[in-house]
Amino acid sequence: RQFPGCGNIVTFSQFLFIAVEGFIFEANFGRKRPAIPIRNYFIMVAMFFTVSVVNNYALNLNIAMPLHMIFRSGSLIASMALGIIILKKRYSVSKYSSIALVSLGIFTCTFMSAKQVASDSSLNQEDGPQAFLWWLLGIAALTFALLMSARMGIFQETLYKKFGKHSKEALFYNHALPLPGFLLLAPNIYQHAVLFSQSELFQVPVIGLTLPIMWFYLLMNVITQYVCIRGVFILTTECTSLTVTLVVTLRKFVSLIFSILYFQNPFTGWHWLGTAFVFVGTLMYTEVWNSLGPLLACCSRRRRRPKEE
Repeated sequence: RQFPGCGNIVTFSQFLFIAVEGFIFEANFGRKRPAIPIRNYFIMVAMFFTVSVVNNYALNLNIAMPLHMIFRSGSLIASMALGIIILKKRYSVSKYSSIALVSLGIFTCTFMSAKQVASDSSLNQEDGPQAFLWWLLGIAALTFALLMSARMGIFQETLYKKFGKHSKEALFYNHALPLPGFLLLAPNIYQHAVLFSQSELFQVPVIGLTLPIMWFYLLMNVITQYVCIRGVFILTTECTSLTVTLVVTLRKFVSLIFSILYFQNPFTGWHWLGTAFVFVGTLMYTEVWNSLGPLLACCSRRRRRPKEE
């Protein structure tokens, strides 16, 4: 909120931290050869880097964080569409219904956000049309990133089927190989590093260390992002896709609620309705209801058993 264009320095810091950690503990200082051929990682990384940068720049184009979160929750739509086109997959009626629900939720939130941008921009007739055009460009950027992310997921799925699942290795190379690409963003990263250094001083609790508060925020962001992305990569190999999708969906929902309440982002009843469509549709897609049915039946039988005895 203080520096809306700081996405590049945040992403670079996250990538650098994870790459250094992986270089030491996973790659063994470069002595361990990758199980998946390096050329495949280059393709994956090009997609991953593009998605990260485009999502960051979308925040500079009048895209509010709640809308950003909701839009990215539509990854199921993109994954299904590309799965049908590329992998020739076919889905059940319930899957198509869930995708329709998610699409309706995203459209509702996007349309209401468009009206907010238009009404806010009307206060300044000169900047109004320009601000709305920037917002449309932001929507286009989010759409592109959504499709690219889905394509990357299909590519990862193909690699894991062929070479096996190597979560720590994939985590390292997905963050280490893109680092040279940040040279293209060096002026922007340096600019925000200077701005961060000029922010108000903050004394870290317990440690007592005093540093600019933006650097403290960045440090906390890097640490929590490492925990988050490490957990997601491990989940993809240790749990079923249902569990992974459900956990990530619940994480997005909690993040959205926190963003609205803590940062007091504008959120109308229509936004809540759209959000409900998105997350109910996502849970329908994961077929969590089918998994809960046997569990509830089992619990019910256990409660009845003592009475029968």
